[in-house]
Formats: sequence, structure tokens, C-alpha cells
Amino acid sequence: MNTELAYVRGDATRPAGTGSKIIAHVCNDAGGWGKGFVLALSRRWPQPEAAYRQWHRDRATNDFALGATQLVQVDADLWLANMIGQHGIRSRTSTARPVRYEAIDQALTTLAAHATERNASVHMPRIGCGLAGGTWEEIEPLIIHRLIEQDVPVTVYDLE
Repeated sequence: MNTELAYVRGDATRPAGTGSKIIAHVCNDAGGWGKGFVLALSRRWPQPEAAYRQWHRDRATNDFALGATQLVQVDADLWLANMIGQHGIRSRTSTARPVRYEAIDQALTTLAAHATERNASVHMPRIGCGLAGGTWEEIEPLIIHRLIEQDVPVTVYDLE
């Protein structure tokens, strides 16, 4: 294994490099889409939000739940992974953090299979660390274990 976790300054909605790519991000299990990284995604493509909302609407008959991953194709060699890793939405008055590390870990396992199947690299912001309230110190080892150790190249983007 010589795959490394790369960190770059830039926009995760404009993944660098060649070949197939998957942009991964964390969603909540409440059906909410409207704050954080998803706004940048929706400015570029309508499909991820529409697919997520439909997935949530039909949750009684599908796999929508913590730990699930939905892959949405947005271009010939580009997909977006909606990963359910956040329970609910943080309110202004609550100190509870919606991040669910076990769910992110499960979603990353599925993501690795999708990336391997498509020979794709994975691109993401610091997932689970914004509105979800998680810490990178807890998320990064999950990415290394589930993706890097499976030889899936990952680039993490920090906005400039």
C-alpha cells in the first residue's frame, strides 16, 4: 500500500486530477438539505439534492438510515456520495453534536466499495466536522482505515 491521504487548498466541488472521481460528504438523517457544503453542491448540480430528498421521502421502503450511502452520478466520470452520518440537525440552543462516527465509518466502508468498483479517487471537505460537530482527529483515522488502507486515493479540500 502506497496510497496517501492528500490535503489541498481548494474547492471540493471541483476535484483535481484525472480519471473517475467521487465527491463524498455527510448528510443528516432528518431530510434537511440547506446549510453547509450541500449549498456548494446544489449550486453546481441539481441531482444530489433531488436524489437525497427522494431517498428521504421514500425511506419507509429503502435503505435511508444512519450509515447508508447514496451514489448519484453528476457527470460521465463523476459521482457524489450522500453519506448519512449525522443524527438530526444541531439547533441554536442545543450543545448536542449530531455527528455519528459509527455511521460515518459504515458509510466509508460502502464508499470504498463504490470507489474500487469504479477505479475512482475520493474527494471531500473535512466531512463530519462542520455542522455535524465532529472532530477531524476522530474522522481522519476512519478515512485512513476504510479508504486509504484499501488503496483508495483520497484528497481532502480546505477552502482557500
